[in-house]
Amino acid sequence: SGDTVKIRSYGNVAVFTYDGSITDEQYVTPTPTEQELLIEQATAWAIKVPNIKKAQADINVLSGHTEEASISLDEAVDTFLLAKQADVPAGNTIGTVTAPIVLTKDNIYENMVKLSTKLKKANAIGKGRKKPFVVINPDIEALVRLSPEFIHATSLGDNVLREDSIGKIAGLDVMVSTNFEAVSGKYYIMAGTNDAISFAEQLVKTESLKVSGFFGDLVRGLMVYGAKTVQPNALAKIIATVA
Repeated sequence: SGDTVKIRSYGNVAVFTYDGSITDEQYVTPTPTEQELLIEQATAWAIKVPNIKKAQADINVLSGHTEEASISLDEAVDTFLLAKQADVPAGNTIGTVTAPIVLTKDNIYENMVKLSTKLKKANAIGKGRKKPFVVINPDIEALVRLSPEFIHATSLGDNVLREDSIGKIAGLDVMVSTNFEAVSGKYYIMAGTNDAISFAEQLVKTESLKVSGFFGDLVRGLMVYGAKTVQPNALAKIIATVA
């Protein structure tokens, strides 16, 4: 925690009309951009399991709780990344906190199309670009599933969906997260591509300890991570309420 990761992005390459030859002046040296990602988050877990509980349990206490700790770490990272919705530019935002979009099963598709259009106009999606996704919470998922335009994952045949996608709507892979909770009655729906946010993490250590005077195991783990929105135009969002 406190370290930085350097993120390099490709520079733009201009095109020009070819008239039979290319002059020396038309050759340009691309200038990659460089940004720094701060590893600012440090999340730990620790459990204490007495030997007598291990002996009397009919489950693997240590293994099971270590797995639960891993799930909790994933949820902490999810919540951290979803907060990046604050980085969405105003031009890529549909609705406001004071005037949110009122979503129903009848207009959810229309608004998802608008969300996808925002990304297209920002040149975030298109030929050669990453496939776009949208992240919603279970309340919005209920509206999406009622929309006749929603394509369920089981209906996609050989089309490959990204992991954990439930299907597609308006060309967006639909991801559901319980960590995208409503804030003051407002729901945030975030769309984008994997180009938008850079993320780095490292599981620094998982260790088991023995302590004098305690018959059992102490197990703890530490993970450090950070994220940076490197291409804000590759994100879009809807601020909404549910009818």
